Amino acid sequence: MGHDLTAPGDPQLAPGDARCPGPTTRELIAADDITPPSQLLEDNYEFLGDTDIPFERYTSADFYQAEFTKMWTKTWQWVCREEHIPNIGDYIVYDIGTLSFIIIRTGDNTVKAFYNSCLHRGMQLCEPGSAGKDKQFIRCPFHGFNWNLDGSLREIPCRWDFPHIKDEEFCLPEIQVALWGGFIFVNIDPEAMPLTEYLEVLPAHFSQWPLQDRYVSLHVEKVLPANWKMAMEAFIEAFHVLATHSQSIRSASDANAQYNIYGANVSRFIHTIGHPSPHLADAPSETDVLRTMGGQRLMDKEDGLPEGVSARSTMADHLRKTLSQEMAVDLSKISTSQLMDSIEYFVFPNMFIFPGITIPMVYRFRPLTVDTCIHEILFLTPVPENAPPPPPAEKVHLEIEDSYATVDGFSPGLAYVLDQDTENLMRQRAGVKAAAKSGQTLGNYQEARIRRLNMTLDEYLGATL
Repeated sequence: MGHDLTAPGDPQLAPGDARCPGPTTRELIAADDITPPSQLLEDNYEFLGDTDIPFERYTSADFYQAEFTKMWTKTWQWVCREEHIPNIGDYIVYDIGTLSFIIIRTGDNTVKAFYNSCLHRGMQLCEPGSAGKDKQFIRCPFHGFNWNLDGSLREIPCRWDFPHIKDEEFCLPEIQVALWGGFIFVNIDPEAMPLTEYLEVLPAHFSQWPLQDRYVSLHVEKVLPANWKMAMEAFIEAFHVLATHSQSIRSASDANAQYNIYGANVSRFIHTIGHPSPHLADAPSETDVLRTMGGQRLMDKEDGLPEGVSARSTMADHLRKTLSQEMAVDLSKISTSQLMDSIEYFVFPNMFIFPGITIPMVYRFRPLTVDTCIHEILFLTPVPENAPPPPPAEKVHLEIEDSYATVDGFSPGLAYVLDQDTENLMRQRAGVKAAAKSGQTLGNYQEARIRRLNMTLDEYLGATL
């Protein structure tokens, strides 16, 4: 029988200490055939309070503007992968709100980032959202002022008319650039802490998951009908799986997902796949779980799985073999958890990283308006052994009404899940504006990551929840 999740909480428990009855995520993955890395067995949680989060944070134009003024100009943000600009002169334009920057490779191991604005009359030097290769210098399309790749002044047309310009003072203004895990990050604040410090536990945790050894095999961006924080919060907890993605609860243990708070900038959840939801009154058999995951061909159609053989281990063994061949990498020793589970790290303000193999995503949310944002997804596939990395996939753009299922190579199951999330956001945005209640009430444990990101935002805004 399933667990009774409606029983009242233990009055002896401190706030935030309650957990779903049944096995914990740590117990589930520790029992796997291949022992997971130690970082997956860590369990860091901190009770952060239980006050409501005001809805105006998602609807107010003034709040939206304060985020740009006080937060986006102070935080580390990833702009692209190193393979997007592999050669000297390759560049990409990163836009966030009204801000725009040119990120350009100036040497084999050097990347610079400049404000996308001409020092003559402010013209954008490069088209917003554009990218290019083998640029020899940076030239303004308005009057032809141009700069070398390192930002130093190269030429002023009709130089005789600008005797008041000193070349050494007319360099393109730069912002900070740092590299980690194959990603290129920028920070507008010249006093910002080093990226490695900002990333908290990430460098240590990902020492066994080298993302620099992966390449972009699929790249999709979609406009979502919600404030950027509202959209992010829909992807930062597994609590909504029961009602929104109920098709998956026979093979996904949603309510006993593990949530970790590592600091102001980094949090994580681990959502195990191959175990049924504890919400189910009658737990399905291992054979039924495997069928739910599409593994009918992996067992005898009449007898099902043998006694004592789990659906999770059966699927994991199958994936190790097939994906090793498909990706041309050796996955024989990779843990079942990294192979199958939804392991999601969040880096403030807008970066999500999945170190897994079958769920190899990285994504971010960037604001468009108070009510809309861009959800950008990159699939990072291991580079084939003894082979150069393939070039990164071209970006596919989707509008709000477009389904993820229209993208070639996108998993139909994942597309269906993300389309469900899009529909949720449209209704949530409307519901927030129609609410009599002034804010959202969060769970102490399953939604703690939402509270943490709002607390971190408030540290930049000089406010307190």
